[in-house]
Amino acid sequence: MTTPSTARRTVLVTGASSGIGVELARLFAANGDDLVLVARREDRLKALAGELSARHGINAHAVAADLAAPDGPKELALAIGRAGHVVDVLVNNAGFGLRGTFAKLPLDRQLEMIAVNVTAPTALAGLFLRGMLARGRGGVLNVASLAAFQAGPNMAVYYATKAYLLSLSEALHEEARAKGVTVTALCPGPVPTEFSSVADLGGTRLFKVGVVSAEAVAKAGFDGFQKRQAIVIPGGMSKVSALMTRVMPRGVTRRIAEALQDVKE
Repeated sequence: MTTPSTARRTVLVTGASSGIGVELARLFAANGDDLVLVARREDRLKALAGELSARHGINAHAVAADLAAPDGPKELALAIGRAGHVVDVLVNNAGFGLRGTFAKLPLDRQLEMIAVNVTAPTALAGLFLRGMLARGRGGVLNVASLAAFQAGPNMAVYYATKAYLLSLSEALHEEARAKGVTVTALCPGPVPTEFSSVADLGGTRLFKVGVVSAEAVAKAGFDGFQKRQAIVIPGGMSKVSALMTRVMPRGVTRRIAEALQDVKE
């Protein structure tokens, strides 16, 4: 059962135009929280904001932003402040992956991945967490990945970015929990969303078993955040996989990850 918030909150959701981000926005709206929805595709954001405002009687605002830009997170925070919003919950969901060897993938796109997956969530946490701690409530929900638990040949930078985000989340969880603020890392396995299409993962062995829907992942993440959990891993297969990475030799897990990123015959 979801634990309802004791006061109406304003929740900032990045990457809110599709996939897990949309589903998380719907869950927070159903909980009675106001929303600031962020992505690059403003048309989708406005449609979602209108839908959730009408359905749940909450205030939902769409803000187009490019978090890959060097000043993107800071400009977003300034725009939110000028609009009079105080962010109680930050959902760092924006992110993308690329499949291919490090040497063959375009370096610019890999650096952009680091900007979106690492720099932006770190900057946004730095910009909003202090206020949460001062008020003694709220928190951060970082959408990491099952990839965070191991190295990933053929998606080296993506796996590394998610390992960073998980490590950061765990550390911040310990720093903030005594002050009434929650930091949770959501670590899903394969999810059939636009992310998998962009990353060119649809035809890989990774998507043969253990796939969990975006709705189920978002529900697990939302419930885990409400319960103040540090790490949430949706799906039984994903939980087993995360456990196995802790007991198997790292060389074995690397080779398994490499094989899973290959296209199925």
